[in-house]
Amino acid sequence: MAAIGIDYGTSNSEVSYFDGQQHHFIKLDPNIDGANKIRSSVFIYYENELPTPPTSMIEAKVAQIKRAITEQIDKAKEGYYEAQDGKEQQRFSDQIDDFRAELHNLPALQRRAIELLLKDMTVQDLPLKQLVETGKFAFGEEGFKRYLKTPDKGRLIYSPKNFLGANLVAGQQQAFVGLIAKQLEFFRLSAEQQLNMPVDTAVIGRPVKFHGTRGHEGNKQAVDIMTQAATQAGFNQIEFLEEPIAAAYKIERTLDNHTNVLVADIGGGTTDICCIKLSPAKQANLDRQQDVLSVTGARLGGMECDKNLIIQSIAPTMGRGLLMRNGLPVPPTFFSDMCAVDDIPKLNRFFSDESWLEIVQTKSDVKESKMLGRLLAVQEQKLSARLVNSARLAKEMLSSKDIITLPLHYIEPDYDVDITIEELSRSMQSWLRKVKALVSECLQNSAEQPQMLFITGGMSLSPIVKKELEEIMLPHLPVMQGDAFNSVCEGLAIQAAKLA
Repeated sequence: MAAIGIDYGTSNSEVSYFDGQQHHFIKLDPNIDGANKIRSSVFIYYENELPTPPTSMIEAKVAQIKRAITEQIDKAKEGYYEAQDGKEQQRFSDQIDDFRAELHNLPALQRRAIELLLKDMTVQDLPLKQLVETGKFAFGEEGFKRYLKTPDKGRLIYSPKNFLGANLVAGQQQAFVGLIAKQLEFFRLSAEQQLNMPVDTAVIGRPVKFHGTRGHEGNKQAVDIMTQAATQAGFNQIEFLEEPIAAAYKIERTLDNHTNVLVADIGGGTTDICCIKLSPAKQANLDRQQDVLSVTGARLGGMECDKNLIIQSIAPTMGRGLLMRNGLPVPPTFFSDMCAVDDIPKLNRFFSDESWLEIVQTKSDVKESKMLGRLLAVQEQKLSARLVNSARLAKEMLSSKDIITLPLHYIEPDYDVDITIEELSRSMQSWLRKVKALVSECLQNSAEQPQMLFITGGMSLSPIVKKELEEIMLPHLPVMQGDAFNSVCEGLAIQAAKLA
């Protein structure tokens, strides 16, 4: 039996097996040659017809049909009493009998209700739980390409991890258990196939604080969902390890002597900081909590930067800041809701008929209506996830360029937006202040000061982040070089090997 490390991330996920000497990364996305990482997003879809609507929807529609039939019976009764001769009375009497028979034929009413519902229903009308139970799953680039090609055939969950600590309504918690179980099972089966051995144990990375506003309850819910999902996916033994501590276990293998290291793991959804005592002599120890000097974290990831960049540089070309005839600005919630791919209630509000009507009315109330037309296109075609992905690509391109032209032709032909490194930097400032506050908090809570700095996670590659942390905030700390993407997963695999 083998044990694997799973870095289940906000933007990307990764799986690794450590044999005691070297790491073996599991290929998860067949659409990308040599790619170990896979998009964490999931596209749940239907190739043909939608499934039977949920019972609650059918019952509601049946009740609506019954009300309509009852009204027909009442009208027929009025006609019966107002009839002038026996033949006319008999005609209304026959109608009443037919309507009553129809009213009490429940199977026929249910079939009629289902037909009416399917005629007007879209995949967005299905509860997430039913979608998970009845839909097909596509992961990674395959799923994202399916979403781009046929967004009306399914629903893209851009980042399942972001919802684990949220206030989930009835049915949603079990929906996410089932959804994530499908992903974890895919990871396990891929590992078994490539390692040619059974896999029954996993060490799964977790942030210090899961994305959400519910504190301890949210974190407990997130761990419960992940535990249930991993069990459902076929793992017999499951452990969780905080991501910055996992990264520390990886870099510990490069050290020659005892060193206190400040680890900053800045990922897509969260930022986690820890100060930890590392030593080659302790590499084999299973429990290292006594070596953790301080650890803290918050939901401050690269996705927030993506959304901020949209608000800063893209939304103004969609009507943000325009004034309506009454002198008031176009509602800013249009744009914040448009970006809320990690907030189901906000995104549902943006895609609602009410929101569509508000945007249409606002579009007719501003001079530059073409700009609002772009916002309307995103709303009508449900392009929010694609737009956030475009902002992420712009952010990555600006890591090596001073200015880029971002094509948004899927919104409008010839629609391009120029974005500069200065604009990106401005959009990141409020986020950076929060990240630096976390670093300060970790340092203040540590009984011993760090001797070295290690930054990992996708956002560690940003020259803006590196400059703020390495040159401005912590210039006195030597910087350890390491893999920005693989360190957490490698550390998780090292811990999994100890369990095995």
